Amino acid sequence: MDASSPHLKNVSFAVVGSGGAGAITAGSILLEAAGKSGWYGLLNRSVGPQIRGGEAAALVRLSSKPATCMSRAFDILVALDWKKADRFIGAMPVAGGGLVIADPAAGEPPRAVLDADCMIVECPIEELVKSIEGGRPNMIAVGLVSYLIGLPTDAVMQIVGSKLARKGQRAVDIGRACIEAGIEAAAGFGRAFPLASVPQPEDPRWLITGNEAVGLGALRGGVQFAAAYPITPATEVLEYLAPSLASIGGALVQAEDELASINMIIGASFGGRPSVTATSGPGLSLMMESLGLAAASETPIVVVDVMRAGPSTGIATKSEQSDLNIAVYGFHGDAPHVVLAPLSVADCLFTGQFSVHVAETLQTPVIVLSDQSIGQSRVLVDRPADVSILTRRKPFEPAGEVYDRYALTADGISPMAIPGQPGGQYTADGLTHTEHGTPSSSKKDQKEQLDKRRTKIDGFEFGDHWGVAEGDADSDTVILTWGSLTGAGREALDMLADEEVSARLIALRQISPFPADVLTTALESARRVLIVEQSHSGQFYRYVRAHIDLPSDIRQLHREGPVVIGPDEITTLIRDWNSQ
Repeated sequence: MDASSPHLKNVSFAVVGSGGAGAITAGSILLEAAGKSGWYGLLNRSVGPQIRGGEAAALVRLSSKPATCMSRAFDILVALDWKKADRFIGAMPVAGGGLVIADPAAGEPPRAVLDADCMIVECPIEELVKSIEGGRPNMIAVGLVSYLIGLPTDAVMQIVGSKLARKGQRAVDIGRACIEAGIEAAAGFGRAFPLASVPQPEDPRWLITGNEAVGLGALRGGVQFAAAYPITPATEVLEYLAPSLASIGGALVQAEDELASINMIIGASFGGRPSVTATSGPGLSLMMESLGLAAASETPIVVVDVMRAGPSTGIATKSEQSDLNIAVYGFHGDAPHVVLAPLSVADCLFTGQFSVHVAETLQTPVIVLSDQSIGQSRVLVDRPADVSILTRRKPFEPAGEVYDRYALTADGISPMAIPGQPGGQYTADGLTHTEHGTPSSSKKDQKEQLDKRRTKIDGFEFGDHWGVAEGDADSDTVILTWGSLTGAGREALDMLADEEVSARLIALRQISPFPADVLTTALESARRVLIVEQSHSGQFYRYVRAHIDLPSDIRQLHREGPVVIGPDEITTLIRDWNSQ
């Protein structure tokens, strides 16, 4: 390694190749090894819609402090091959002065790489693989990158040993031999991006994805049953929940489709078991009728929607925030419900737990709007705090001959019996009903039950969980966003602070009911507001404008997927704004 290379507090790299070449596995090994060395990190995966043979890339950022979003440019790019690279290479530009490593046998690099201000180094990856019986090119890439960024070899070898142990010692030995070959090759490049030393954390960092975190949060909230139909990019929620539920005496059922899934969790919840399903946009569309049933029958359920680029099948493996409208407005009739959105991968844990609390307390459906960019991102974070939330349905207690399941209470929440409880019999369906539950076509009953459902939602106290307000509290410039783009907003604040530009960030976790009073107060001193969202039509902007008055000086930064909005785009807009 070049001893004169400055030691970095941030480094980003990408490993690219065709599907099945192991690019994402290589990135995962390097991320985990970095965590053992005291670093924070973030891994995004970029894949095509094909099962195998399409494009694949592991995008990794390592940092001395928590990484809230992916870098916009990469210091190192390792190409296992250039097959299908033209489909996604534009989304991972090489930084000025960066390094591209490619096998000359893999053909000419894409034009976007050739035109970049970078150093291209030829490395005979295929020849190195052939020199090791059973060798794999992705393990060569692990060796190349680990040397260039200065990861301790012992940590890398330890992770490889644990990853490959199930395949036997021979696989471990082959993997380690490939890594050593990559290290030896990288030593001759004359360019390096060494990480600065960082202190070891007192407690091991968590390595977790947003999908795993929201599943863990649901378990902490008390979920005992899940039913779902696999769909990209939400399937990992189910993969996490299946063994976890079994270990606590719960169960997960893989249903035949999304309609069956939601009806199963409605049935389980009706039977007294807190329940969840996970899906993406197409599945959420199919669930809408039954979500209305849950609202009308006041049956608590949680639906996690890991959003992807739409409409229709869209780009199933890419991120977007364009399910906002359907989540808020998709129910037919007036059906008040709750929509929440996690602010980061780590926040998926709290939001998952809180969503179960809200659903069970209010006896209502709750939709959690995650997305691919945080759902499938794997991060190294400090252990999240254990949050204790007292979650309990309003219990039924026999108090007479007649049980009014939908009694008109002051807070809109009525006791919910579990089937089989003596005296707790009632009719539960989607028809307008009396307080007792008897179907009715009365104007009086329709209005009373609609008012009841609205009262309990509007009257719920979300407290500080509505979202976050960060940055210079006295600044008149506000970045307003929601959900997963909170990370880009936070990093933009840091970048602006380094330039001595004042700004603050407001990010919503509580989407519906809309926190109008809280947000109006938070924006009282704002003169300029930049609204940031990942949708083509500006859904969030229109949603905010429908509920509150905004300052006259408003700008929007909104774009469809698949390229996620970055902090540099936010800072550029605010910088230009200030110069006018």
